[in-house]
Amino acid sequence: MGTKEKISEELLVEEKEQKLHEIILFNDEVNTFDHVIETLIHVCDHTPEQAEQCSLIVHYNGKCTVKTGEYSDLKPRCSKLLEAGLSAEIV
Repeated sequence: MGTKEKISEELLVEEKEQKLHEIILFNDEVNTFDHVIETLIHVCDHTPEQAEQCSLIVHYNGKCTVKTGEYSDLKPRCSKLLEAGLSAEIV
């Protein structure tokens, strides 16, 4: 077994050990695009372009993953989205 193969296997094992979660943002008929975009920039550290793309995906598809990471990082972010009046959950 080569060194590259061994390192690749170790990385795969480490990735499997870390359970990543996602914040899913859902569409609603209440919030404006500007509000959603500003909230995603502030809460999820999106660039303006990312936030705009996510808002369009949510609008046309009904939902969009807006942040991926460890649960401990996502929980306060999701709470802030909810406090801002957006509909979101962690999966």
